[in-house]
Amino acid sequence: MAYDIRMVKIVTGEIVIAKFDAETNMLNDPAILQTIPTQQSVQMMLMPYGYPFENAFSGAISNSHVLFSYKNCPEELKTKYLEACSNITLASGGLGGLDLKGSGASSSVSGLLRGK
Repeated sequence: MAYDIRMVKIVTGEIVIAKFDAETNMLNDPAILQTIPTQQSVQMMLMPYGYPFENAFSGAISNSHVLFSYKNCPEELKTKYLEACSNITLASGGLGGLDLKGSGASSSVSGLLRGK
C-alpha cells in the first residue's frame, strides 16, 4: 500500500512527518523530526510524537493544525520513517545492495542458483 507521506510544521512549531489520510483530513502515525547539531553538520532523528510516554508511532493530528506543508519530503527520510513505523528494513536495489563482486561468490544470479 502506498502512503501519502507528508512533512509539515504544526502550530506548536514542531516539524512532523506522517501518513496523510485525505478522507479524514488527518496526519496518522506522526513522528517528530529532531535536528541535532554536530561538529561537522546536523543529524536528524525521528521519534514518535508521543515520546517519551509512547514509544510506538501511533495517534493522529488534525490537518487543521498544520501551519506549513513542505513541498518535498526527501525519499531517504520517507524510507526511514516507514522503517521506524513498521520495524521492517526497506532494501533498495536488487539484493539490498549486496556486493558479491570480489568476495569469491558468483556475481550472476544463475551462478548463485547453481551453487557456483
